[in-house]
Amino acid sequence: MYDLAAMGAWLEFAVRWLHVITAIAWIGSSFYFIALDLGLHRNRNLASGADGEEWQVHGGGFYHIQKYLVAPAHMPDGLIWHKWQSYWTWLSGFFLLVLVYYLGAEFYLIDPNVMDLATWQAVSISLASLAFGWVAYTVLCNVFVNANQTVLMVALFAVLVAMAWFYAQVFTGRAALLHLGAFTATLMSGNVFFVIIPNQKIVVADLMAGRTPDAKYGKIAKQRSTHNNYLTLPVIFLMLSNHYPLAFATEWNWVIASLVFLMGVTIRHWFNTHHARKGNPHWTWAVTALIFIAIVWLSTATFAQREAAVVTRFAEAQGFEEVHDIVLGRCSMCHAAEPVWSGLMWAPKGVVLETEADLTRHARAVYLQAGISHAMPPANVSYMDDADRAAIVAWYLSATKG
Repeated sequence: MYDLAAMGAWLEFAVRWLHVITAIAWIGSSFYFIALDLGLHRNRNLASGADGEEWQVHGGGFYHIQKYLVAPAHMPDGLIWHKWQSYWTWLSGFFLLVLVYYLGAEFYLIDPNVMDLATWQAVSISLASLAFGWVAYTVLCNVFVNANQTVLMVALFAVLVAMAWFYAQVFTGRAALLHLGAFTATLMSGNVFFVIIPNQKIVVADLMAGRTPDAKYGKIAKQRSTHNNYLTLPVIFLMLSNHYPLAFATEWNWVIASLVFLMGVTIRHWFNTHHARKGNPHWTWAVTALIFIAIVWLSTATFAQREAAVVTRFAEAQGFEEVHDIVLGRCSMCHAAEPVWSGLMWAPKGVVLETEADLTRHARAVYLQAGISHAMPPANVSYMDDADRAAIVAWYLSATKG
């Protein structure tokens, strides 16, 4: 019950659950308000002075929604702020980054064959890159404030491609794509925290003071909301990518990640155009399909396999040889570079367990999946017995000093 690895796994599960819940709330409200704004009827001379209105039906009731271009004449009661969905999504995501990639740096963050880093160096690079992202993005927005917004998006795409390549040269493939997602999510949440909400507070303060709010604050906030709208789908892909080795376990992972941002643009362009009642640009789906085909091809393109580095404390722990034999006999028919189990084309989750180095790199996963739980082998198809599992537990606890 008090096993640190098990407690850590449950804490990770709880934080991941929170992260998914808050992300659903944030993305849902973001997509809804963008669709609402684009679909407003603005050709009606409304007595309220609103910029546009929309009638909607949901849950057995009708909703009459109006939007003011700047603000209403007077401060309304019970004003709802949509901000905590964003804040908690970022906070829970960062906590998850700490739990999985910082505390488990030797397993998930650092690959000595990519760049031999100490844990503190890898964590420092991670933190610095997230801060750099916000600074670089803010500079771009200030430089291109009066330019065509397409130019700004192209400049931002160039930064994202550069960061995708950078992360692939520093971290494991899994961590590279995850970090690109965290990098982008930081820009999105930063937009809410540093720009959108402060601008809305300025408008509210002006209303309460009896002043007429400046329209520029709403315009800037809408610009950042639009950026978030186009970045959302790529972030979801990148956050899910750590479960799919075909996305991250290739030398072309940074190209795949870059192409995903283009797919995000084409998909959102169709929905945004449709919601704005400007037609249905079906060509975007064809482009999306072609990009996805290119991603699929890149994921299986030939690349040089790197030898895994040995995690010494696990290799030198008592019982290592016995556990290595158990894993070879019970796990490696599936968890191999070329699985021999019928129906498997590649190792599940990209976890290869053929060599001593492989076992040491995946020690924690083996302990949790096959030692203290019976998750692996699935349905115990290779007949791992209780003595085998006990040996795995004893070896892991020996290496980690209990």
